[in-house]
Amino acid sequence: MTLSRRSFLAAAAAAVSGKLLSCSSETRRLPEGPFQLGVASGDPTPDGVVLWTRLAPRPLQPGGGMPPSGVNVTWTLAEDEQLTRGVRSGIAPALPELAHSVHVEVAGLSPDRVYWYRFRAGDVESPLGRTRTMPAADALPARLRFGVASCNHLETGWFTAFRHMLQDDVDLVIHLGDYIYEGAGADKRPRKHQGKECMTLEDYRIRYGQYKSDPDLQDLHAAVPWLVTPDDHEVDNNYANAISEEKDVKPADFLKRRAGAYQAYYEHMPLRLLALPKGPDMLLYRRLAWGRLADLFVLDTRQYRTDQPCGDGNKPPCPEVMDPNATIMGPAQRDWLFDGLGRSGATWNVLAQQVMMARVDRDPGPGIAYSMDQWPGYEVERRRVLKFLHERKIANPVVLAGDIHTNWANDLIADFDDLGSRTVATEFVGTSISSGGDGLAVPKDLPKILSDNPFVRFHNAERGYLTCEVTPKLWRTDYRTLPFVVKPGAPVNTRASFVVESGQAGAKRV
Repeated sequence: MTLSRRSFLAAAAAAVSGKLLSCSSETRRLPEGPFQLGVASGDPTPDGVVLWTRLAPRPLQPGGGMPPSGVNVTWTLAEDEQLTRGVRSGIAPALPELAHSVHVEVAGLSPDRVYWYRFRAGDVESPLGRTRTMPAADALPARLRFGVASCNHLETGWFTAFRHMLQDDVDLVIHLGDYIYEGAGADKRPRKHQGKECMTLEDYRIRYGQYKSDPDLQDLHAAVPWLVTPDDHEVDNNYANAISEEKDVKPADFLKRRAGAYQAYYEHMPLRLLALPKGPDMLLYRRLAWGRLADLFVLDTRQYRTDQPCGDGNKPPCPEVMDPNATIMGPAQRDWLFDGLGRSGATWNVLAQQVMMARVDRDPGPGIAYSMDQWPGYEVERRRVLKFLHERKIANPVVLAGDIHTNWANDLIADFDDLGSRTVATEFVGTSISSGGDGLAVPKDLPKILSDNPFVRFHNAERGYLTCEVTPKLWRTDYRTLPFVVKPGAPVNTRASFVVESGQAGAKRV
């Protein structure tokens, strides 16, 4: 179904605000079980939060099994789990133009408190959701505890890690991308994608429907608010701006694919109306604050980057790496980040983004190879960021990353050509939830990797996630790992823990 840009914006605005459009209400004839994809919340502020659901009784079918008309959905948010002390409620249309998704931006709430919510379509109620608001802007909270996840490939493993994170008492989940994988279904794997490689809006909608049907993922979404940002597999592996990994694809054709992928991402995530795609463009970088304790800068390192240098992959540095015009963030996002960091009065400044920033030599031994898809492929901009953190004396910068299915704890030093230079920030890279299948506690060539890269404090290749606990004086990251993911039921273990003391950049192993 297609409609004009003006109509699409009007439909989306109405769905967010709760102002009903002239759409026929099919609530009396809804297919059975419309809430198959659960509920979610995200992007909290001190006085509000986004509530999400999507009506899809048959999420693996085109259209999700819904009629091609709008459905009015009621929602209630309350102070108690029984929903007897309601504080906000309303009606929002679930529209076919947005895959019958609902994004409700609730405002007027109290800061730093837990709320419960539920949707209703016709006579059917959704699962109960739990969410929370951020502390007041001028408050200095005693603690923030959040989980960090990325790379949940449904075909290569189970999402048991999400079940364990649910039990870890986190206030937030930060997901750093590769929420879905776009590839065609493959045999002889723990699970199988439905359909061919995702190319169209409907392909991506069905793929999200398959992923969001997972009960472990659903339950974690229902328990706490999420902050999300995509990486590459939400569209196409290792894409860069309008450039596909397949070099014979024309940029104009790829942007059509990206437009469908971005719309499906918006439809399935608890994002605000500001993130509504405009064709192939989607505003995803944003800043959220946990009072005066932490500023969270959520970045987008895919949409605006120039092409990977040296032909991508792990390569020895080539002249393109030092191109002053190469960028992984784009000028507008970089200026926004520097302005926000410069104005920040928070104790901790967090860059939540996709790819590793440390210049790690990935070729153990006498050779040198850096990842051209990560920040080392954009060396001038990477140095510019670290120089800014150093010269502007940004308080306690911490970089979070995912993407590469392995764990790393890195000291980010001022000059990677001088390994004795000052540490200016700390980087924690989380492994995959399931991508790559079962991992290794001790990666191949680990001693050589550590000796070649003395700023690396920890490296591990198991599956799992991070938990981070932040106080005014101390940051602690726990590397939570699972011994297997190719079958459900794996236990969880804290493989390593690191702390960063306020005012002293660098990770210290506990």
